[in-house]
Amino acid sequence: MFLFRRREQRLSVDEARTRTSGDRPEAVLLDVREKSEWRAGHAPEAVHAPLSGLAAGAALPEDARGLPLAAICRSGHRSQQAAKILAARGAQVVDVKGGMNAWTAAGYPVVGERGTSGPTA
Repeated sequence: MFLFRRREQRLSVDEARTRTSGDRPEAVLLDVREKSEWRAGHAPEAVHAPLSGLAAGAALPEDARGLPLAAICRSGHRSQQAAKILAARGAQVVDVKGGMNAWTAAGYPVVGERGTSGPTA
């Protein structure tokens, strides 16, 4: 059974949050921004896997392996690239439209390096 419909390539931030948070998330929110962006602020439940590493062949973090993925970046461009790379590896993945810009605009929580709400860089 596929979590994402075959033609579904992008999720809204609302759909992404619903599917990746709570007591029984359906998918992993995979933040593909670079380390400095991640430290500046990310969704609390996100797993970090920079696009630069994925493009160079890095494996997914253990927390994201074998699970449906919702890739997110700052605006949605890099997450589309990450989704293509990961889909070519056999992952079930979609990207999040608008990225962290849309996430924060929707008022969803962001955790910075110090564990407090922060900007998304």
